Amino acid sequence: MGDYWLVAFGLMLVLEGIMPFLFPAEWRETLRKVAQFQDGQVRFLGLTLMLSGLLLIYWIK
Repeated sequence: MGDYWLVAFGLMLVLEGIMPFLFPAEWRETLRKVAQFQDGQVRFLGLTLMLSGLLLIYWIK
């Protein structure tokens, strides 16, 4: 079971690294825009991403 967590973590790091590697200027600009969001907007974005991830995991299994 622990191996799956490490693989999932490694895959997350690879996916998170794609945007700054391929499009560093656009990635930096996006981070600037997100930093200006209100707390509620950031929480909604986080909730949406978490639910999307859970749905994807459920769909795969």
